[in-house]
Amino acid sequence: MPSTPPLAYVVAGSEATGGAGIQADLKTFQQLGAYGLGTLTCIVSFDPANDWGHRFVPVDPQVIADQFEAATATYDLDVVKVGMLGTPATIDVVARSLASRPWRHVVLDPVLICKGQEPGAALDTDTALRAQVLPLATVVTPNLFEARTLAGMDAVESVDDLVEAARRIHAQLDTTGGDGKRYVAAKGGAELPGPDAVDVLFDGEHVTVLRAPKIGEERVAGAGCTFAAAITAELAKGADVETAVRTAKDVVTQGIRGRVAAHTPFDTVWQGAYAPAGA
Repeated sequence: MPSTPPLAYVVAGSEATGGAGIQADLKTFQQLGAYGLGTLTCIVSFDPANDWGHRFVPVDPQVIADQFEAATATYDLDVVKVGMLGTPATIDVVARSLASRPWRHVVLDPVLICKGQEPGAALDTDTALRAQVLPLATVVTPNLFEARTLAGMDAVESVDDLVEAARRIHAQLDTTGGDGKRYVAAKGGAELPGPDAVDVLFDGEHVTVLRAPKIGEERVAGAGCTFAAAITAELAKGADVETAVRTAKDVVTQGIRGRVAAHTPFDTVWQGAYAPAGA
């Protein structure tokens, strides 16, 4: 008889080296035992002749809408991760698509910067993301820069600052729909001072601080994508948000420990390094 595995859906960009974007998302879903499917929003490729900057090509909005229609007609989807969108037109079609049906969870990885965009275009994209997609999210996973930007803070330099940023972002979420419960998982990673990579989870009332010893002092590509994708996969499997976030941190920690080296000036998370405790 056909099986019905947990279904994890992602709306995100392609990153050709496999280190981030929808490639990292689908690998994370598979590693955690969820059936992954995705809608492509843009194509990003590194430019080795230009300091490994991003070359950015958006997917036509109608093509995005067509992919969304196909995915949601094929499966009964209730958990989705939203990754890189890239343009106001993309944000508009994704926001309308998401709002057209109910979701148990929308996990937003709020990608605010693409080096292939002009500063003015990036600002327009950031504004549209904040206005149209952020209110739809049930879980938001900003990194340090994104947390500072979304919170409107001058600096985030300590765990207390990160908690304050999470509180400010949470205040921007729509808590009137569904059960009203919303979460911000703000990632300090290797960028906060101290021996630990620290993330905080805020649910509107309680703060949970998650720590793991740092593995080096440099950021590793794909960590943010993998973190949000792991949360999505665990939610698809029925975990509660705090448990999903804890698992995601473990996935990323093990993935950084087993990271993949390349000709790029940065290493990449290896999702296949993850093994559950006791496995």
